[in-house]
Amino acid sequence: MPEKAVISHRGEKYEIGRGKRFYGIWVVGAPYDAPVDRWPENRDGWQQAWARFATIEEPGNIKAVTRERKGLPLKLGRRKTGDNADNADGGATAAPVAGRRSRRGTALLVGEGLLVLGVVLGLVGLFPAYVGGQSLLSQWDQVVPHLLYVIGWALTAALVALSVARPSNAARFGALFGLGLGAVTFGLFFADLGEVTSGASLGLGLVVSLISWAACTAGSALAFAANPGSVEQPSRPARPGPGHAGALALLVLAAIGTAAAFAPSWDRYVLAFASQGTAQTITAGNAFDNPGVVIAGNVAVMVAIIAVAALAALWRPARQGALLLAGAIVPLAAEAVSALIQAGQPATPGMFGISSAQASAAGLTISSGLTGIFWVYLVFVISLLVSCAWLFTEPGHQVMPGIPGSPWPPAGGDEGTRGAAGTVVSGDADSDAGEGTDSDGTDSGAGTGDGEQSAYA
Repeated sequence: MPEKAVISHRGEKYEIGRGKRFYGIWVVGAPYDAPVDRWPENRDGWQQAWARFATIEEPGNIKAVTRERKGLPLKLGRRKTGDNADNADGGATAAPVAGRRSRRGTALLVGEGLLVLGVVLGLVGLFPAYVGGQSLLSQWDQVVPHLLYVIGWALTAALVALSVARPSNAARFGALFGLGLGAVTFGLFFADLGEVTSGASLGLGLVVSLISWAACTAGSALAFAANPGSVEQPSRPARPGPGHAGALALLVLAAIGTAAAFAPSWDRYVLAFASQGTAQTITAGNAFDNPGVVIAGNVAVMVAIIAVAALAALWRPARQGALLLAGAIVPLAAEAVSALIQAGQPATPGMFGISSAQASAAGLTISSGLTGIFWVYLVFVISLLVSCAWLFTEPGHQVMPGIPGSPWPPAGGDEGTRGAAGTVVSGDADSDAGEGTDSDGTDSGAGTGDGEQSAYA
């Protein structure tokens, strides 16, 4: 049997529709196996196909194909299950769908529980000794970043809680934010743990904080797995359109610049000896001037910055990619705040192995500040914030000139000159989607479910 196609819209010269696992444009009357072009069978593919179709065809000539030929079972929507699905097939489908929804609800609850536990442990970890016998609360340059982490995790938990109370996409938004935060903070906590290998004492505060990070990251992953997106609104990386490639490349370059500026020394000290009339400048904080485990943690931070930014640039919808990037920006901004606080604290001669008596005899005065590379880092972080705002304001789909916009899902009802359409097998339905079809399987115009799969004759 020859392969089939469903035509969704037709113009004077061209027509657009769905082929076997692709969307395509054909010359009107051309054979099925000779499309003008084809795109992947997903939302982005349809948007790209429609953009091309609206370019090569006069918008005023485009008409939706709604006539259904006899004997064509166009089941493009999901079946209603429950009281309205009294046939054998509907009854058999209801139980697996309900089971999947139940598992997703359980995963969401477990993820929320882990996030709440992680937030509580994050606050508890501020009080005991962290590294070297000092607690985070006794070090302002350290407690502020950790508080920002906890606030970020609390925001994630709040968004997930909204979906627990009422099914929505809030869990997906919060999970992406939490995953971006967890990816970058992994390297920072690993570097803190690496200081123990250089002789510093391991405190209970660090152990509790590590457990907090693990709980929050696992909770975010579970929340995303419970609400990963749908066919109508996929949540995953995808190839960007030609008009966005330049801006997205700048985003990735900003991430590379941030990672590169993260490594050099940020702290600058000027030691002036009045008795000798000399001054000496010392820099500190180079990421690679540390024990091996600490260096590994710093490298993990740099890799995470670039990887998360690249994922955010490719993520669709773009607003969800912005949340992934926003989560990664929180610890980057926290590091800048920590450096500013540390630079504002007075330096002591003991930091450089000079006793108070020696410092007094030499008339030593010490001034502290930040190196130029720190300000370069700050500029790159701000550029990431600007890119995040750009992603967040990016429209979810293109609007075509002269027509309201490309319909989703594509509504097809005529096999044109190339044969009959296949069917859509109902699968897992999104828990927060309320659209559906009548019990006979005909499309109600609401769209397809997120777990449906196309099967063509």
